[in-house]
This record gives sequence, C-alpha cells and structure tokens, in this order.
Amino acid sequence: MFEGIVQGFQVAFSWEAILFVFIGVFIGTIIGMIPGLGPISAIAIMIPVTYGMDTTSALVMMAGVYYGSMYGGSTSSILLNAPGVAGTVAASFDGYPMSQQGKAGKALAISAICSFIGGTVSVVLLMMFAPMLASVAIVFGPPEYFALMLLGLTAIASLSEGSTIKALISAVVGFMVVTIGIDAQTGTSRFTFGSVNLLDGIDFLIIALGVFALAEVCFLILNRKQKLKGLNNIGSLKLSKQDYKDMAGPMTRQSFLGFILGVLPGAGATISSFVAYISEKKLAKKPEEFGKGSIKGLAAPETANNAATSGAFVPLLSLGIPGSGTTAVMLGAFLVLGVQPGPLLMTENPSIFWGIIASMYIGNVFLLILNLPLIPYFVKILKVPRPLLISLVIISSLVGVYAVSFSTFDLYLLVLFGILGYLMRIFVFPAAPFILAFILGGMMENSLRQSLTISGGSWNIFLTSPLAMSLIVLTILAVIVPAWRGRSKRKKENTQIEM
Repeated sequence: MFEGIVQGFQVAFSWEAILFVFIGVFIGTIIGMIPGLGPISAIAIMIPVTYGMDTTSALVMMAGVYYGSMYGGSTSSILLNAPGVAGTVAASFDGYPMSQQGKAGKALAISAICSFIGGTVSVVLLMMFAPMLASVAIVFGPPEYFALMLLGLTAIASLSEGSTIKALISAVVGFMVVTIGIDAQTGTSRFTFGSVNLLDGIDFLIIALGVFALAEVCFLILNRKQKLKGLNNIGSLKLSKQDYKDMAGPMTRQSFLGFILGVLPGAGATISSFVAYISEKKLAKKPEEFGKGSIKGLAAPETANNAATSGAFVPLLSLGIPGSGTTAVMLGAFLVLGVQPGPLLMTENPSIFWGIIASMYIGNVFLLILNLPLIPYFVKILKVPRPLLISLVIISSLVGVYAVSFSTFDLYLLVLFGILGYLMRIFVFPAAPFILAFILGGMMENSLRQSLTISGGSWNIFLTSPLAMSLIVLTILAVIVPAWRGRSKRKKENTQIEM
C-alpha cells in the first residue's frame, strides 16, 4: 500500500498530471457556477476529447471536473440563491442570507476553506480506507437503504421554520411530486394526467431552480420598492478567530460524515450536505440562528458535499460500482479508455488507482488558490443593478433547464415551481423539507419495494437485518427523544408560571 501511495504521488506530480488537474478543476468551477450543466454533462462532453490522451491524465482531469464543480456551485447558491449543482442546495440556506446581510465575501471565504478541508480530509481517508470501506458499502442492501432513508426523514421537523405542521405538508408535497412518471418496476404511468412530457418524471434541477432561484426572482420583482440590504456592501473576506472557532466543529465532524455517506452508493453529495446541515442544527446550542446566516449552517454542508465527492470514488475504484449519476458517467469514461475499475484495479493498474487519489490533493490546493483570490470578482455580481441581476438569474435558470432536456415543457414546469416556491415563502412553508422529501422519496420507495420483493412480502426482512434494525431503532429514538424533551420543557415552563 505504501509503495502504491508513493507511486501515485509520482504520477500526480508529473507536469502532465498537474496541468490536466488544473484544467479539470478550472472547468469544473466554471461549470458548477452555471445552473443546469453540472459535472455529468461536462464529463460526458469531455469523453470524446480524451481520445488519444494519456489514460491517467484524462481520468485525473475528469475527476477534477467532478469535485471542482462543488466549489463553483456554491458561488451561485450563495450569491444568487440559484444552486449550480444539486449538492450545493443546502449551502444556500445560510449562505444566501449572509450575502443579503453584506457578508458575501465572508460567506465565499468560508465556503472555499471548508470545501478545501472537507476535500483534503476525505482524500486522506480515501487513501487509507478505500479497500476496507468498499466491503462496508456492499453490506448496504435494499432493507438497509430504506432504514437509512427513513432515518433521514426524521430530520424534516428540524428543517421547519417555526411550524412543524407546515414542514410536514411541504414534505408530503415533495413525496407527491417525486412519484410523477413511469413506475420503474411495473411500467405504469403515475400522475402524468395523460401528458407524455411527464413520463420521465420531473428533474431535480427544475425543482431546485424553481423553488429557490425563480421564487427569489418573484420576490424581488413583487417587492421592488423594498431596498435589499447588503447588495452594495460585500463585506470583508477576513475571518475572525471566532469565525474559525465556529467553523472548526462542523468541518471536523462533517469531513468524516460526508466521506462515509459518499461511500454509500446512491447517497452522494446532495444527501450528505442535507444530513450535515440537519445534524449540525441539532447539535447547535442556538439552532434558531440556522437559516438566518449561521456560519455553522454554511460550513457544515460545504464541508460534507466536497468530502462526499471523494467518498464516491471508493465504490467506483474498488468495486466498479457507480454510486451516483456522475460516477456512472465516470465509469463509462474508464471503460472507453480501456480501464476496468474494480478489485483488480489496485494491483493491475496501481499508477491509475493511486494516481487519481493523489491528484485530488493537488486539485484541492488548486481550487483553494483559484477561489480565494477570485472572491472579490465573484461578489461584484451583487453590485449589478437589480433589473440586470433579475434578468441574469432568469436567463441562467431557463438556459440551464433547457440545456438538460431541450424541452419547452420543462420551462413551463420551472415557472410553475417558481410560483409554488414564492407562495411557500409568502405563507411561510419551508422549502427544505420539500426538497429533502423529493430527494429521499424515490430512493425510499424503490428500496422498500425491492426489500418486500426479496422477502416475498414479509416485513420481517427489516427486523432480521442487524444494520437495518439498528437504523430503525435510531429513527424511533430520533422521533421520541426530541418530543420527550419538548414535553418536559413545556411542563417545566408551566410549573414556573404557576409558581
């Protein structure tokens, strides 16, 4: 193993690898800022470009595009509330309020530093535990995934902005939306209302840009007489000792948690960022600050989503199993270049296995060097006059959605979800539970049905699996303990009032 690591760094520090890593992370950063493109499209487009290139150089470049897009996606989330990449949606919860408060520079600096730490720690973990963690990922079957998704749904209450009932309503609507389309197991169309345009379901990008970006545009247009704070004051990039102290805990915890969730096929950066945000909110002494520009609320998802991108390479390199859409395209790139990922990759092509991992160190350094100096230029977006800024967000959203499917029907859906997002904002229905339910709903349904198919319809499959049973117990505790604490707190307050 040590010899492989040394060989990997020898490959990574060659001038060809350094050049292509830089090209990859630079392209990834730019693509991440543009809503709609994302790393999947970028890697797919670059596969023909890599013909004739050195195999290792081509793969480290495409890997750079993948984790570089997380850096870029955070910029549009923080400045415009328009997530460029699905994994950066949670960054907008506190990043965008910070920019509205005149702290855009600080928000982007926190994002860059946390992304660097999360990415670097996860690369160290990837290098140390890749073979071992691959065997852990195999243990997760449909029952375990269902229990994991069920545990994730208990976080809906913590994402509520005041009313738990409204949060649950938002989640139910998210579940309803994710069921639209053809049922993958039976081939039956569901809730399509006879429209062929809905047979493939609704893309997550439409939901994210509609509920966040276009909803914000509606708010700006309908409240144009209201002056927005912070747009002419980008704030300082310098972070105080207290800022670093606030970031330290989330960065440490979420580097590990994000990596572990990234290892699980199907989890990925999006779920990791939500879990990170939720867990930090539950651990915080002042959870009411989350959603209002909390440093911890920004640091947690930004650390986790970058840690998860490195974790996603564990099943890809060690087992040849893609854990997400992006790594599925990466698997195709491997095969096109004549490389078969899997258990034999480490022994048959150690220079490729360890070279890709070692190149991530260099890539994360490049991303930090690229992003920190460019922050003053990024935040100038906020100084653009409001009419131009609104036009920029609308055009970026429309082009981004159309570039994915080339369907005008999707543009109508984008407008529809923009209106829905605005109404949710007006009537104080939180958007986060809606997004979380949409993300987890499809995976949860598939895992449940696969589990029951395997067991012949018996629910005992969730009780016979020790891991699934443990996750279900944690789910029950996650529901009961907060309710019990809340009840005890109310009793204590009532007793004090009576006295």
